[in-house]
Amino acid sequence: MVEVVMPSTVVHVALAGLLAAGLLGDAFDKRSLAIVLGVTIIPDLDVFAGFFIAGGHRSVLHTLLIPLLAAVVVYADSHREPSWLRERWGTRGLRIAWVSIVAFAIAGIGLDLFTAGANVFYPIHDQFYRVSGELLYSTNRGIVQTFVDFSTGSSPNLGAIGSSQEVHINSGIDPNPGREPPEVDRIFPVAQSGWQLLLIVTSLIVLWGRLRETRKP
Repeated sequence: MVEVVMPSTVVHVALAGLLAAGLLGDAFDKRSLAIVLGVTIIPDLDVFAGFFIAGGHRSVLHTLLIPLLAAVVVYADSHREPSWLRERWGTRGLRIAWVSIVAFAIAGIGLDLFTAGANVFYPIHDQFYRVSGELLYSTNRGIVQTFVDFSTGSSPNLGAIGSSQEVHINSGIDPNPGREPPEVDRIFPVAQSGWQLLLIVTSLIVLWGRLRETRKP
């Protein structure tokens, strides 16, 4: 059984806050921000699925099929008359919906995929993947990137970690696979590295500034 440590929910929310500040435009306010952040938290709720489905944590709600389906629904609605979203909340509602989908995919799922891994095609394809690699400029080799091998079209650093039967995602709710011993240490992380703490602090500063702007007469 492979055990994997993922970014905390606080880190996901911090990235979503930056996306909201940059993409909501005139629709940015406390309510729209709360919606985007709330949607971003949804993928992490599959931590409870692990009690009922083997490997359900980081699988059930970490599938990219969810934001893809949501995008299809919002796109179809926005291109028909009358549009349900536009009728009730105007163009503001459409913008919030699109930003929420982006935040769900990038901050909710993508951050896990590009750090420790996620089961992004579940349940169609049950396999945890992790994207890694580097992009750099070398005076001897020129531009070097190892994410995709363009000569073969393969992605050697899109690494398969294992199926839901083989991977367990640690969390304070479900620290270990199987029954927990009475003395188990339940850890609820906030920031597990310097870059995560920096991301959280940066997001707080940016959101504070944007919220101050919305209060100006």
